[in-house]
Amino acid sequence: MGEGQQAARSLAADIYIGRQPIYDRELRVIGYELLYRSGAANRAGPVDGDQATSQVILNAFLEIGLERLVGDRLAFINLTRGFLMAFPDLPLPREQVVLEVLEDIEVDEAVVRAVLELSRKGYRIALDDFIFHERLRPLVALADIIKIDVLALSEGELIAHVARLRGPGRKLLAEKVEDQAMFRRCRELGFDYFQGYFFCRPEVVKGRRPPASRLAVLRLLAELQNPDTSPQRLETLISADAALSYRLVRLVNSPAFAPTRRIDSLRRAIVILGLRQLRALASVLAMARIEDKPSELMTLALVRARMSELLARRLGTVDPDAAFTAGLFSVLDALLDQPMETVIGEIPLAEEIGQALLGRAGPVGTVLDCVLRYEHAEWERACCPGLPPEAIRDAYLEALDWAREVQRTLQGAAGAA
Repeated sequence: MGEGQQAARSLAADIYIGRQPIYDRELRVIGYELLYRSGAANRAGPVDGDQATSQVILNAFLEIGLERLVGDRLAFINLTRGFLMAFPDLPLPREQVVLEVLEDIEVDEAVVRAVLELSRKGYRIALDDFIFHERLRPLVALADIIKIDVLALSEGELIAHVARLRGPGRKLLAEKVEDQAMFRRCRELGFDYFQGYFFCRPEVVKGRRPPASRLAVLRLLAELQNPDTSPQRLETLISADAALSYRLVRLVNSPAFAPTRRIDSLRRAIVILGLRQLRALASVLAMARIEDKPSELMTLALVRARMSELLARRLGTVDPDAAFTAGLFSVLDALLDQPMETVIGEIPLAEEIGQALLGRAGPVGTVLDCVLRYEHAEWERACCPGLPPEAIRDAYLEALDWAREVQRTLQGAAGAA
């Protein structure tokens, strides 16, 4: 092991995640709720809800691994309103993940629409710590599992909730079951699943994550976007990083790019793809190196980039490469935890890209604005002058497929490197 690897390992950070089993009527474990934990102590600690969800997803799917956490059982993951609104296309395994809509989410048309879309895509939907109110009826209709807080209800209220909420194909889960008597009573009432301290307190699972140098990523992006970078300088820059060079060659040979002939070297990739496209793809790989952010944020960047590029090509009046870069970099503030103004100040971007990122101004900004509005389901305001609505829809769907293919390639390259 080299000195650099030893130093990286010595700086590796411990990571934690809580899990609490969920049982069926025969006390067989059918799944685990995954919970945010900031340390070895079995408590969440003060944390923003969006941050907690991000950390749970990151730790479960990228760091510790879902197989280790739940095996072949279900993984219940809490979703905040922020996640519902920001990530309509969560790249999580639909056959194994149950998305829990938290009890403190304000239910409105946007939330119902987001939950409906996730349900249509095949995700199982659970309502967490549920106490019925009339305003929640639209979510009840979409729920596969309803988790009822048995400690928050009287005996009569509990009976009424079971009678009201039981339905074809819908499972009821008794949550916060704390003793044998409550378990027996909930079982008699017809609950399907059970969770609580009576069965098991949450267990903390520990893993280790190597640190990520966001400054190094920012510097690499700045080098890649430098307008004075020559093909020779770009080749030297990328070749100096063996892992980056390998992943880039693998990426350009993937089905996402469908090359007409195999590209077997970085120099050939520069010749065939051109400087601007190769710079954009290297930027994708650089951003993917930021390890303490949820993978769906990178997926979102890829979708935005590809959709922006496709719309620009169909318009014929906007530079597709500039549109791709604007879409890709539109998540840099979230990835780097810095205001967009600060990020832009560190990267020598073309003026049209900077204007698009800071104020959605100019032709590239118009395209990016359309992409972001479509992503947030603002259908009537998601428009590109000269393009019909179906062209925008088709660009979005094509971008989704492309982003998934790129992510598969990146994950395969990371495993092989």
